[in-house]
Amino acid sequence: MTESGKPILYSYFRSSCSWRVRIALALKSIDYETVPVNLIKDGGQQFSKEFLALNPMKQVPALKIDGITIGQSLAIIEYLEETRPTPRLLPPDPKKKVLVRMISDLIASGIQPVQNLSVLKQVGQENQLTWAQKAITSGFHALEQILQSTAGKYCVGDEVSMADLCLVPQVANAERFKVDLTPYPTISRINKSLLALEAFQVSHPCRQPDTPPELRA
Repeated sequence: MTESGKPILYSYFRSSCSWRVRIALALKSIDYETVPVNLIKDGGQQFSKEFLALNPMKQVPALKIDGITIGQSLAIIEYLEETRPTPRLLPPDPKKKVLVRMISDLIASGIQPVQNLSVLKQVGQENQLTWAQKAITSGFHALEQILQSTAGKYCVGDEVSMADLCLVPQVANAERFKVDLTPYPTISRINKSLLALEAFQVSHPCRQPDTPPELRA
């Protein structure tokens, strides 16, 4: 934490994992400072010795808070939930809670890693768009089916949960990779409702300190 006592979020404006955490911080009204980590500039600032000392996985986000440094977005969100439980992001009912975790894991483990920057570098420039589209559509087919049975206004019922924090950044990835969202009406409806909320707006990639001027809202 800084001398001001604020948590420090190491983040990249376009990182969907960082966006999840920014939404959680906004929802819980936690004031924090951002340290940008550009995943492209200088060969990737996440590979610097300074950042390696913070997160040996060389990934964003990382959050310094309460005297510890936490990597992995879902672990960060769950820590915030346990230490700052208002508003809640995990329902008290065990059956609803496991649905939230299931959907979050589906996105965070089953979709996002397969189309992230490190993987796309391995498949070659000419194959990146096709690869990302296939990874996202495969996951969205399953996610749409699940959400049809779990959703209310949001992913699980009518309260914003950790699952919603994962959904919106992943839909933004889909749009960036030109995925046709027509086959996913439930995903699209929930995403639209969530983007109307202030916490999702202020945490948006177009409104971050490291957002390039041409991409700012």
